[in-house]
Amino acid sequence: MNALPDPHRTTITAVATPPGIAAVSMVRISGPGAIQVADRATDGKVSAQAPRSSRHCRVRDAEGRTIDDGLITVFPGPHSYTGEDSVEFTGHGGILATQEVLGCFLACGAVPAGPGEFTRRAFLNGKLDLTQAEGVMDLISAQTRLSLRAARSQLDGVLGRRTTAARDQLLETLAHLEAWIDFPEEDIDPQTGALLRSSIQAVLDTVDSLLATADQGRVLREGVRTVIFGEPNVGKSSLLNRLLGFERAIVSDTAGTTRDTIEETINLHGIPLRLVDTAGVRAALDRIEAEGIQRTVRQIEAADILLELADANKPKPADAVFPTSAAKRLLVLNKLDLGEHPSWAGVDAVRLSCNTGEGFDILSNTIRDSLHFSEVDWGEHAVAINARHQASLMLARVGLIAALELLENPASDTELAAIDLREALDALGEIPGRVDTEDLLGVIFSRFCIGK
Repeated sequence: MNALPDPHRTTITAVATPPGIAAVSMVRISGPGAIQVADRATDGKVSAQAPRSSRHCRVRDAEGRTIDDGLITVFPGPHSYTGEDSVEFTGHGGILATQEVLGCFLACGAVPAGPGEFTRRAFLNGKLDLTQAEGVMDLISAQTRLSLRAARSQLDGVLGRRTTAARDQLLETLAHLEAWIDFPEEDIDPQTGALLRSSIQAVLDTVDSLLATADQGRVLREGVRTVIFGEPNVGKSSLLNRLLGFERAIVSDTAGTTRDTIEETINLHGIPLRLVDTAGVRAALDRIEAEGIQRTVRQIEAADILLELADANKPKPADAVFPTSAAKRLLVLNKLDLGEHPSWAGVDAVRLSCNTGEGFDILSNTIRDSLHFSEVDWGEHAVAINARHQASLMLARVGLIAALELLENPASDTELAAIDLREALDALGEIPGRVDTEDLLGVIFSRFCIGK
């Protein structure tokens, strides 16, 4: 097994399952002393155990008292998740029992794992590239079928392979360019300039295709911020409750009941919608309502989609002035069961009733269509870059375009083009972690849960 650089040569342990009461819980150990630590806690049962097989054992404290009993599995390195010797103990899911088992492993020589340290070691040992490590976190936090599919694709290495292939192609192109610079007397190829530009353009096309998935990646990871707004008593809280399928917000005929924003997430055709119910917009009657309306204004400014709700049974109000927003705006007419006022005739809107549920299928489909975002848009493989990938790809794009412009000008210095290509090469290498990114690793893995 390849040795990890210090300080990663410690043996770490952590609870790998969420806190709380459950049928089972898991405590993991990884590092050069993982088997020895587990041996001390189980009367030497682990070292004699067959790799990747489970057996029943008891975890005992220093006085020999049984803390818990369950199944223990051994994964000798490098054939483990982390690439190191690893042991997993699955016991009863009580809070105290799990903590006592963890304390026993710590007493036997392991140290507490930091957030994401198991996955970080997997990356450092070459078991995962950086995009796959991020895919682990995306898989854990996926809320919809599409986000799960995108995370699975990233964990399978689709994004890492595409960026690595682009980097390898660029590396070969750079090598040809530098040979051309260093040995101008050598007749490498009369079409060298055209071939170099063609190769760089192919890499640029790959970069552009990946950058085109940035919005989808943001939506899948963060959700579509969908703000419900309108005048008081038009049914905003009722709409939120209907979309959620349960009574989340207080519904009352009294105007101004909603004083603060309420946020919940739903799954709409595989797309996570972050629904935000807001206070009704009107002239505030007191300071508390004024603050609620001000929060509504801030939510409107930050929205991806605005659901402007109005009462279909009442006359169409004069156009209200709302904060400027780049969000898509959908007009929704509620209380259709009470009839529609003639002033709404011909107005383009989604018509529904929060009381009867009529029209909600239409609303759901309209929201989906307004996003131009559904399962069919993903093709065979879901690839959705995150903000880190986007920043690196933008840097690569700048370098590639600059190099192309220089190579298209016969009077330009080709050495400057080589410098631009090196910068693009480094930017592409940052995505799968093919460059020195110690500070970057700290940021990425700090988002992980303990035990992963």
